[in-house]
Amino acid sequence: MKITIERPRCIGCGSCSALCPNYFELDQAGLSHFLGSKAEPQETDELVTDDLGCVQEAIDACPVQCIKVVI
Repeated sequence: MKITIERPRCIGCGSCSALCPNYFELDQAGLSHFLGSKAEPQETDELVTDDLGCVQEAIDACPVQCIKVVI
């Protein structure tokens, strides 16, 4: 499945990286992105994985709902 972060909507609250640091981190602009990603702030970041792990917690905690699972 594919997980996306709509980076232009991110407010940089850090809940995703606090709950799921194996997948998420905040970049120098303070916006969430996937570990190792080079996505620009105006872009949507994507990750393909078979294991959601803690990602669902991050999705549920995101106050602006910018993290989504695309099936």
